[in-house]
Amino acid sequence: MKLFSILSIITILSFSNVKAQKVEQLKYEQLQEKITSFKQQVVVVNFWATWCAPCIEEIPAFMEVNEQYKNNPNFKMLLVSLDKPKVMESVKKFIKEKNINAEVVLLDDWKRMNEWLPAFDASWSSNIPVTFIYNNGQKVAFHDQPMTKFELEDYINEYLK
Repeated sequence: MKLFSILSIITILSFSNVKAQKVEQLKYEQLQEKITSFKQQVVVVNFWATWCAPCIEEIPAFMEVNEQYKNNPNFKMLLVSLDKPKVMESVKKFIKEKNINAEVVLLDDWKRMNEWLPAFDASWSSNIPVTFIYNNGQKVAFHDQPMTKFELEDYINEYLK
């Protein structure tokens, strides 16, 4: 009986620190508005999906960098999932399993992809992962392949001066 009580307490405590992250569904215009609303900040915007192997491979580096800069008021990381809304619960489960500590939104605008892809960057061919760096609401960098921790830090440090 004591063992059961102890195991119950440990289980409850281990789940008490896990918060379910809210994942907002946005259309392109809402996402653009959100990105440009971060004034006086360097914003890392990464497009990814749960089905994208290179995206999954770079997540630990992004989370390490986010943890490193999260207390800097001039820094923000936003992860934009390109998963379909019907798999939202899978996205939330993935976020929890991978300990994703950055804000995640789901871009629910597949039908207009041919419109919003070039609006982000004319040279974006729709491959993911892709990362944009914004400074004071303006796009300053476009990286259309997986990033290492060091590459990401270089971009951030260049604009956090």
